[in-house]
Amino acid sequence: MKNISRLITNICSDNLEKSKYFYTKLFDFSIAFDSDWFIQLISKNNGLELGIIDRNNETVHNDYQKKPEGFFITFVVDNADDLYKIAKKEGFEVLSKPTDTFYGQRRLLLKDPNGTLVDISSPIKDFQFN
Repeated sequence: MKNISRLITNICSDNLEKSKYFYTKLFDFSIAFDSDWFIQLISKNNGLELGIIDRNNETVHNDYQKKPEGFFITFVVDNADDLYKIAKKEGFEVLSKPTDTFYGQRRLLLKDPNGTLVDISSPIKDFQFN
C-alpha cells in the first residue's frame, strides 16, 4: 500500500517575511516553524500545511530556484469577497476581482510576493451545474 502521511506545498521565496505576512494575513495559518531559510505554516482547523523556503537555500535544487511558472495554488474558503477586501486593504496584487465562474465558484486571483498565482475560491450557494 502507498500511504501518504502528509502533503506540503512549498513556495520558493525571495522575501520570507513578506511571504509569511501575505499568507497569514489572508488565511488562518499559524506559524509552526520560523527560521531564516524556511517557514512552516499550518491551518488552525484542518492541519493543512504550507512551506515557504528561501529560493536560494542549498536544499532547493538549482533548476527550481527561478520564478514560478506553469502552476498555481488554490485555497477554497467560505467567502472570497472577504479576502478580496483584505487584499485591497493590504495592497496585495489583485489579478482578478471576485467573479462567478461557470463551474459554481466565486473566484479571486492574486499574485503573491514571489510571483505565485493564488486562486481563492468559494462555492456559490445553491449552484446547480448543468
